[in-house]
Amino acid sequence: MADKLTDKTFHFELVSPESIVVSTDASMVIVPGTEGDFGVLANHAPLLSSVRPGVVTVTTAEGEEKKIFVAGGFADVSENQCSVLAEEAVNVSDLDKAALEKQARDLNDDLTFAKGDAGKTALIQKQIDVTQAKILAVAA
Repeated sequence: MADKLTDKTFHFELVSPESIVVSTDASMVIVPGTEGDFGVLANHAPLLSSVRPGVVTVTTAEGEEKKIFVAGGFADVSENQCSVLAEEAVNVSDLDKAALEKQARDLNDDLTFAKGDAGKTALIQKQIDVTQAKILAVAA
């Protein structure tokens, strides 16, 4: 039968270096690609994309919505599966806006002291960018 639930879902996995963060059947996933957000549904054309810091939104087969912040990585999409390999992943509900704002201030102070060291400056700037993206994720 064409409208079975399995015809409208696909397997989704989000993996960080520490663990498998999400492994579920999904009806839709929205991924923050480096060239813009993209949505994935069942029977999607194959796609490989880099992922920028932002929120992956997963709608499970049961209709539950999960929001996970990723700090970057790669997405691999096929007809029946979507996998996101993330540098860092954390549930948006676990982020603390006040702590993130303090971290951003501290990183900006560190950036001031790192002037003249291109390597340290680049590393600190990336940490600032990820922290700012987390703050935006909490505010959304």
